[in-house]
Amino acid sequence: MNSVLKSIRIVRVEERPNDAWLDMSLRQLREGKARIYHVNDPLTGKWLFKVCLDIEMKRTIVKALKCPPGRLFAQLEGSTMLFQECPLREGYYYDVISISYPDKSGRLRRNIVEELAEIPVHLRDNFEVLFYEDVTGKKAPGKKLVVVCKENDEKAMILLFLLQRAWPISEINPDQMIYISKILNLIKNLERASIEDLYREAKEKFNLRKEIVDMILTFLEKENKIERPEEDYVKIK
Repeated sequence: MNSVLKSIRIVRVEERPNDAWLDMSLRQLREGKARIYHVNDPLTGKWLFKVCLDIEMKRTIVKALKCPPGRLFAQLEGSTMLFQECPLREGYYYDVISISYPDKSGRLRRNIVEELAEIPVHLRDNFEVLFYEDVTGKKAPGKKLVVVCKENDEKAMILLFLLQRAWPISEINPDQMIYISKILNLIKNLERASIEDLYREAKEKFNLRKEIVDMILTFLEKENKIERPEEDYVKIK
């Protein structure tokens, strides 16, 4: 697993031996074990997830209880991701890959992936992607590519939720995330940094364009890590 995914902190904060949840795919209220996880993702922010284990039906549901602020992320609150047993792969669960995207009105939609090229690189490089038929032994309309993980790997399931639902709608590209700490260090070293100084340093040291620096600064402001004492200056908060 690459360093970008390793930077995501996933901590179990509550164990519920007996709980209940609504399984929309079955249209049933199910009961069983559930666990609550606090997640701190440097790219998107802080999350709270509920992982519901349906032993009888051999499936696990990951539900976003609390999402980072923002119009797009707010639409993920209450969203679920379903992982089911792989009939042809003992000890593994699968999820049909679908990627979030905003439509022209800003409403969140999902695209069922049909081609490998459509899969986000961080998902493709860190998880095993297979054809639906290879893990189930059958074909189904609208189900072509799946991602698999071990049946008890709840942290992997949470990561897969982030990779498919949250990262595609993030203002910051995952590949740009490695520069967030670098820009923060630049601001810290400059103490009271002018925007022009930041542009120059970021270009010389990291070959970053002004547009990328501006996106990172906007992100850091939303995260309350920097402030602008004057219009053309920034400093650590």
